[in-house]
Amino acid sequence: MAKMRGALRVGLSVAVLLGLTGCAGDFRYNWNWSILACTSENIDAGCIGPYFFWILEGLSWTIAVASAAWVIAFPLGSVFGILRTFDKPILVVVPFVKSPIYFRTRAIGTSKGIIWVNVAWFLHGFANVYVTIFRNVPLLVQLFLWYFVFPELLSDEAGMWVKREMPLPEFWTAVVCLGLYSASRVAEQVRAGINSISRGQQYAAMAIGLTPVQVYRYVLLPVAFRIIIPPLTSDFLGVFKNSSLALTIGVLELTAMTRQIEEYSYQGFEAFTAATVLYIGVTAIVMVAMRVVEGRVRIPGMISLEAK
Repeated sequence: MAKMRGALRVGLSVAVLLGLTGCAGDFRYNWNWSILACTSENIDAGCIGPYFFWILEGLSWTIAVASAAWVIAFPLGSVFGILRTFDKPILVVVPFVKSPIYFRTRAIGTSKGIIWVNVAWFLHGFANVYVTIFRNVPLLVQLFLWYFVFPELLSDEAGMWVKREMPLPEFWTAVVCLGLYSASRVAEQVRAGINSISRGQQYAAMAIGLTPVQVYRYVLLPVAFRIIIPPLTSDFLGVFKNSSLALTIGVLELTAMTRQIEEYSYQGFEAFTAATVLYIGVTAIVMVAMRVVEGRVRIPGMISLEAK
């Protein structure tokens, strides 16, 4: 049995290899790169549709989904990343309420009959729960939950509006889902960037009279965002590539258009090669641009281009 399984694996491998190299006799693949230049329907030339414009349209939707999702992910992730670094209590007194007993916890306590609440503890906990949930649930599962389950939890009118009456429901569902998922990853990068800064800088800022808000605004965040430019670039590229999952709910982005060209023309290798080149081209442009930005804003002594 072992020899039979081994021979079967070898046979399948050879068949796949022969098929890919176009040397399998009658099953030889007929390459036709000219279909990528089809701009109108021309049956004689093998153009059942305007494949060239389909690819451009798919690329434009991919860029739109990724850009809109990043508009959500970056500011929201930055806020949650900052909240996860709160280690100083922010006490808020509960008005018009007195406590006859004394107790003290990290979240709530009393002092001379006054009840106080540590808001920072709740904000820190909420940010931790958010990051834990959105980072550990697969993106495809989240996408299906937002598209198929979330509208059913609303009222009939609201659910119908989200599913049918809202302009471009598939597009906005993909944007929100991808943005919230990516925000959890951005939050981790921001938290790591802030925690990587020496405590001495924070103490020095407080020693000259800066408030905690001013310490974050003028000291911690400007340095942290410079440090985390490389991982933030990777996260943005991840948003761009993960946008291909939007095809599962009907968004005709680049991968969906590529599959459509394959179904119309049966020239899958050419279509997916074109999509691959476009994905590589866009990511290369982003990497070069962010490397220039990193070089301009780097801080001597911190993680920089010279350290790579």
